[in-house]
Amino acid sequence: MNLARRTMNAPALAAVYEKAWRPTLFYLASGRTTAADRRDAVTALHLDGAKKVLDIACGPGNFTKHLSNALTDDGYAIGLDYSEPMLARAVTDNAGPRVGYLRGDARRLPFADRTFDAVCCFGALYLIPDPIAATREMIRVLAPGGRIAITTSHRADSPFGHASRIVGGWSGLRVFDTDIFPKLFAENGLVNVDQQVHRLLQYVSASRPE
Repeated sequence: MNLARRTMNAPALAAVYEKAWRPTLFYLASGRTTAADRRDAVTALHLDGAKKVLDIACGPGNFTKHLSNALTDDGYAIGLDYSEPMLARAVTDNAGPRVGYLRGDARRLPFADRTFDAVCCFGALYLIPDPIAATREMIRVLAPGGRIAITTSHRADSPFGHASRIVGGWSGLRVFDTDIFPKLFAENGLVNVDQQVHRLLQYVSASRPE
């Protein structure tokens, strides 16, 4: 297990992740606040009503709970993560009537094809051992008419961007080129692919046709 994955599985990080670690690092990487990212996540996923949502690598549930708040009736959000300390923190800090948490491997999701109306992974694909396999799994469980959204690293064409690639290689954090995820989405039949780049992060969303 590389340095980045060991860090994410540490109980000490789970305790400070939501309030300090993530907001600080993601603001430095993208210039965006957690509040802005949460609002845009709800918009990108077209959340409302009784939709079923899957949040991959949910960590302590800092996005999962927020997504569930946009749902009504029989809608619910499931947060899936491999880290037991993160899930324990999610249950403690981000429980709710329309949210639940599950330990699992993003590369082999324990769900049937086309189960969820919305699937997302915000800030974790670069940590997963096989991020392309995990993304294909996300597409597999996405229902017709559903929305998928990811936030992940972006290799900027600048000295800072090249330095991030070096640091990423040392730590175990992958840094992705611009075209990887839009191309993967299109190759798997998704449409309305949208990509926005903010500094060192890329935000990519798409739809599965009805």
